[in-house]
Amino acid sequence: MKKGLVLEGGGLRGMFTAGVLDAMMEAGVTFDGMIGVSAGALFGCNLKSRQQGRALRYNIALRKDPRYMGWRTLMKTGDIVGAQFSYHEVPFLIDKFDREAFISNPMEFWLVATDIITGEPVYHRMDDFTHRELEWMRASASMPAVSRPVKLDGRIMLDGGMVDAIPLKAFQQMGYKRNVVVLTQPRDYYKKRMKLTWLIGRMTRQYPMVREVMARRHLMYNDELHYITEQAALGNTLLIYPNKPLRIGRTELSEKKMRRVHQEGYDIARGMMQQIKEFANS
Repeated sequence: MKKGLVLEGGGLRGMFTAGVLDAMMEAGVTFDGMIGVSAGALFGCNLKSRQQGRALRYNIALRKDPRYMGWRTLMKTGDIVGAQFSYHEVPFLIDKFDREAFISNPMEFWLVATDIITGEPVYHRMDDFTHRELEWMRASASMPAVSRPVKLDGRIMLDGGMVDAIPLKAFQQMGYKRNVVVLTQPRDYYKKRMKLTWLIGRMTRQYPMVREVMARRHLMYNDELHYITEQAALGNTLLIYPNKPLRIGRTELSEKKMRRVHQEGYDIARGMMQQIKEFANS
């Protein structure tokens, strides 16, 4: 039975996930495969390359760099996360990603994006760390209205969390029957209908499917919460989640908040480590 790891997105709430992953790396926990959405993919790749602490390190180092992330970046480039700098300079020039370790690790690494023409999720297996593969990662994490759509391999794509925010069911269908799911919201969280769907629709009027999927995103998300709860009750899924709201914005690069959220993820995972190991090895 293949063991999997499923990582929700959530922008800088993903620092919680980074803390969980750092604790797992420290304890030597391994999986047969991993699937990440948006920030889950951006930070999850470091588990496959075995680079403990990297996600927190480069986010703190670059928090004041206008090329990296924020409204100044959006006004200058059209992307709230600078596409060229963040995806193609940082991992090769500034905080180097260990491509050889990534390739040599047999764990499969999947990410999720949204095809904004069809409104369907796209699941991509990332086997290398090249310019093209990093464009897939950018597609998975490109938030609607504040990111330019990514045109790649005949598709036009944005953030995978629009249509499959917690892709447990998809991973099960790929053969991963025993999974650890890392959430970035507390277990009692339920998503409400987005109030600014109309504004996102106006800002992405060239792609009318974006407004459609965003209008029903809360229904998709809450259905997935119900599903993972059912699977946890059946014993084939272990949930890891924050005890309370993380209180950090999606693009809020506050060093104090990032360190706090990362530490919470690390501490929760450390506290669950025996349970995680027994679940993963049973």
